[in-house]
Amino acid sequence: MAILAVNAGSSSLKFSIHPLQGNTVQDPVLTGAIQGLEPAGQPTICWIWQGQRHERPLASTGTPFQRALQDLQALLKQLALPPLRAVAHRVVHGGQHYAGSVRVTPHVMRALQALVSLAPLHQPHNLAGIRAFMAAFPNVPQVACFDTAFHATLPAEESHFALPQALTAQGIRRYGFHGLSYQFVIGTLQARSARAQGRTLMAHLGNGASLCATLQGRSQATTMGFSALDGLMMGTRCGALDPGVLLYLLEQGWDHDRIQALLYRQSGLLGVSGIAADMRTLRASTEPAAQFAIELFTRRVVRATGELSACIGGLDVLAFSGGIGENDALLRADVARRLAYLGVRVDATLNAQPMQDDTAWAIHAPDSAVEVWVVPTDEGRVAAAEAAALVL
Repeated sequence: MAILAVNAGSSSLKFSIHPLQGNTVQDPVLTGAIQGLEPAGQPTICWIWQGQRHERPLASTGTPFQRALQDLQALLKQLALPPLRAVAHRVVHGGQHYAGSVRVTPHVMRALQALVSLAPLHQPHNLAGIRAFMAAFPNVPQVACFDTAFHATLPAEESHFALPQALTAQGIRRYGFHGLSYQFVIGTLQARSARAQGRTLMAHLGNGASLCATLQGRSQATTMGFSALDGLMMGTRCGALDPGVLLYLLEQGWDHDRIQALLYRQSGLLGVSGIAADMRTLRASTEPAAQFAIELFTRRVVRATGELSACIGGLDVLAFSGGIGENDALLRADVARRLAYLGVRVDATLNAQPMQDDTAWAIHAPDSAVEVWVVPTDEGRVAAAEAAALVL
């Protein structure tokens, strides 16, 4: 038997197949993604099987998502993979209802649908993915695994806003996100370093970006809050913003949809640079606006690191993950240099080496007071393990 882990987005569907050995989830034997599912896109399926990468256009007919599922089912049959015991879905927001993964039921779907406005970039597509897989694999349990669940350990002084208690009781509070990634990263760190039981700060830096501070592997503070907008500047999201800006825009006649588009899709690296949301594109650009966007992103990371390290009384371990954190050595070096006051030192040679086989590596210098790691994340592995724990 095996667990299929999926992450359904607006334009892509990522997947991985994890065999089961007894009750234990193994490394994936198949990983891949179906890209180009957006309107007018050119859908393709790519996968890695036995160390070889393959890619081809989707061959089936129907809507893009129907074609994606049909081609994925055909691929599983073609490779003679083990039968599925469960499908594990990454779901961004579990709200105040779910502090852990759950088997999907109609009641669960209704509760998650009510949270769409809190994560409009992700939640609708996560739920669409669940519905599609329920139809495609009607006899296979579907499991929802939440990015918010890891932060259920946040102390009350971190999870509460300074708002009337009646609003807090309605669920208006800080939840935190990227929890599946943080769960994988902290597990990897603790397997490699005893210091990761202590004051650890993880930086998940990608198109979505956040920081999380832990003690004994439990979330104590994080930069994202009620929605996936707060905290760090991101690819197209603004991050922390004075609420007075929103009041001003309302006074200027902006409506809900226009403000939502601004905050989620037109800000961040894209908005500041006017060029792109992709850090690689900005690095390659000579435009001053691109360089300023990178500088602003870096400064926000450094600033938030100071805030969160204060919440846990210092820093023993710093870890970089996510697409930017794993691949942008210059950003890691810039952040570390500005954290020298905390005793952070990186080795230039170790920091510059490329990622190999998705394996974590240490980049701190011998005289660093803080261990510094790069940890390629694997949210699918965590989701698969969560699903196995529920259905086996």
